[in-house]
Amino acid sequence: MKRLTRFTPVAAALALAAGTISAVSAEESTDKLSISGFVDMSYLSVDTDGAGNSHDSGIDQVEIDLAYDFGNKLSAYVDVEYQNSEVDVEQAFITYAVSDQFTLKAGRFLSYSGWETEEPTGLFQYSGTGYAKYFYGYYQQGVSGLYNGDGYALAVSVVNDLAGPESTDSEQPGIETMIALMPTDAITIKGFYSFDKLAGTEQDTKMFNLWASYSAGPLTLAAEVNSSEYTSLAAADASGYLVMANYAFDTFGLTLRYHDYEVEDAAGNTWEDMSAITISPSYAVNDNLLIVFEYRMDSDDVSGMDSDSIALEALLTF
Repeated sequence: MKRLTRFTPVAAALALAAGTISAVSAEESTDKLSISGFVDMSYLSVDTDGAGNSHDSGIDQVEIDLAYDFGNKLSAYVDVEYQNSEVDVEQAFITYAVSDQFTLKAGRFLSYSGWETEEPTGLFQYSGTGYAKYFYGYYQQGVSGLYNGDGYALAVSVVNDLAGPESTDSEQPGIETMIALMPTDAITIKGFYSFDKLAGTEQDTKMFNLWASYSAGPLTLAAEVNSSEYTSLAAADASGYLVMANYAFDTFGLTLRYHDYEVEDAAGNTWEDMSAITISPSYAVNDNLLIVFEYRMDSDDVSGMDSDSIALEALLTF
């Protein structure tokens, strides 16, 4: 994945402060500005066959989200992230409500696709599957339209690159389409078909993602299937799936997940074949602090080097 726009931490802090002061300089503006975000920190231990143990700990990510409602159906959103000693602008876009059902947005925004979210605040466990780069869109620059009907939704995004947050070349745009069905309050089904021209080649990138979830009371169930063609120079075809269950016991939660995916090159050789079982209990200390424990068993059928990992995460939201 391409990195996002970078600033030094000092410059970013000054720019963010200046923008915030300007936005709230008038007393009436304070009601239109909302600030949210999170601090994510963790300890991770990985034991890999034949390679020994590794241990990592520290701040994984800090994020501040600014949303401003200008009125007259117009709003703006800026998402600033601190990670790996760098400050990045992840998202920056404006949204205009054409009607109660139809909205347009333009700028840099995250793809709608994929069951598992990019941010830790949307995950039911500590880790993502690791296969998102083959099947999901990423941060994108372009325009997107979303129509919300009665029990369904449709979306189309026209972007410079399906997974290129810094791409400015719009000669051959990527297209992402979504159909969502919500037959009941508990059931959601979303399907995505995306296509683009693979940079530096005459190959067309194609990605298909379909997921369904059932969420009622303390129980959440989800399943996802994926397939893609030419998502990178090495990957000619890829397929994968996941199944997941989460149950919330008041302040405690438990997530079980299994995922599997396979990637082939243009010659039909399998160069990535991974699967994993994840067990992840969690505890909500209060409305703002979540503690997540994870035990994960990964199987690599290509290298034969399986691994077990243990993670402990503290996620503070505000």
